[in-house]
Amino acid sequence: MPVMLREAWATLVPDVTDRHGPLPPLMLALTVVTGLVDAVSYLQLGRVFVANMTGNVVFSGFAFAGAPGFSLAASLVALTAFAAGALLGGLVVHRTRTHRGRNLQYALLAETVFVAAAVIVTQVSGSPYTGGVRFTLIVLLALGLGVQNSAARALAVPDLTTTVLTLTIAGIAADSHLTGGAGNKAGRRVVSACAMLLGAVAGAAAVLHGHPTLPLLLAVAILAAASAAATALARTDAPWTRPLTEK
Repeated sequence: MPVMLREAWATLVPDVTDRHGPLPPLMLALTVVTGLVDAVSYLQLGRVFVANMTGNVVFSGFAFAGAPGFSLAASLVALTAFAAGALLGGLVVHRTRTHRGRNLQYALLAETVFVAAAVIVTQVSGSPYTGGVRFTLIVLLALGLGVQNSAARALAVPDLTTTVLTLTIAGIAADSHLTGGAGNKAGRRVVSACAMLLGAVAGAAAVLHGHPTLPLLLAVAILAAASAAATALARTDAPWTRPLTEK
């Protein structure tokens, strides 16, 4: 247990001389954002995810089979918008590939704009979100999370993908001492899962208690703080800012 706690602490308060420098806590912040926005999308936009595309593929299958309560249109719009956001994120990644700090900075600024635009839509339209408003929110949020996913993929901080936990949870079990593994990174993996759980709990609680816009406001606040931190980090030339292909 002490080893796991040390790994968790090193993720929350990393050694800035590490290969990934200050990136881990920023990735955790984005993982919380994922839980917040997916709580909004699933609970308010009709059984659709804006960050978890595996879920949308499965939901599309349910809709094809005629299962009630699932919208093929919503799932396909989310998939398309997420792909477009990932494309935008890819453009950012390739234009800032020489500096990981700028990579994160530009991606976060773009994501913040998309999520903030979604907040404005919710304020103008009011809930419940139906018709064109519903699809507009799906598009804006999926675009933002697509950008986030591309940046996280390029930064490649181990076990901190920000949107997918399947392999993270599998790693906790598969690499545990029970299997004869070293148990490496269990602390980081648990913290990552807890970060998404925290975002989902906070988002769902806000929605269920009559505050439908609050999760997105929290997401924008987190993104704004992370963007400010990333902007400051973009000015440094510390070793962690170099591409992973460089030593």
